[in-house]
Amino acid sequence: MRQYSNPYIIGFATAICLVCSIVVSTAAVALRERQDRNKVLDRQIKVLIVAGVLEEGESATAEEIERLFEGNIRTRVVDLASGEYDDSIDPQTYDQRRASKDPALSSSAPANNAGLTRVPTKASVYQRVEDDEIQSLILPIEGKGLWSTLYGFIALAPDTTTIQGITFYEHGETPGLGGEVDNPSWKALWVGRRAFDDSWQPAVEVIKGVAGPAAEDPYRIDGLSGSTLTSRGVTNLVQFWLGENGFDPYLERLRAEGSAS
Repeated sequence: MRQYSNPYIIGFATAICLVCSIVVSTAAVALRERQDRNKVLDRQIKVLIVAGVLEEGESATAEEIERLFEGNIRTRVVDLASGEYDDSIDPQTYDQRRASKDPALSSSAPANNAGLTRVPTKASVYQRVEDDEIQSLILPIEGKGLWSTLYGFIALAPDTTTIQGITFYEHGETPGLGGEVDNPSWKALWVGRRAFDDSWQPAVEVIKGVAGPAAEDPYRIDGLSGSTLTSRGVTNLVQFWLGENGFDPYLERLRAEGSAS
């Protein structure tokens, strides 16, 4: 076969593609376990930050993160319809996002502004615990922004309405615009706001413009400059997961028992 002939070029290109695909596939398989562990660690870091155990930007080794998580955070699985704990499911291995895609473990979402099509029947909840008393309730939240689905956590005080923090661990919003959901200054505006009004209806919202201080304007959060649709998406997803099709039955049960503890 003549060098530089069409068959030679095609054969050479095919061989190179085959070798590269084998290398990439091998690397992906070899690194999958490490990637999965890093995803778990990242979520644990976000839970620890929103629960006030870890400072934003604080460095810690994987072993320290795991130790802090194990020593401060209790994970439970909740039936969303009843609000009751389901201790038949191992909370350490339960994957809520995967369950949302499984027809046997989820249901079609009712009409909603959060852009959700399916809702899991069971959900994970995280509790920051001291001396067996719950200090924070950390609830997973998700929903559509402008360009992506945002996945994160919102933390509530034991009164089930005072917001202690919010964070997102995955999204594809525009850096500098909708991506400002990651800005520590904006996330700090949520602390001390109230998630529910006096009738226990989800009331917190991200507005267009600037809100007042938490003591005077407890339900409103400053909008993300130049990103009205992402701001609206955050409002919609938070209100959905705090509502009747989300964690409201669970929070209502806690209130009926007298306190989150």
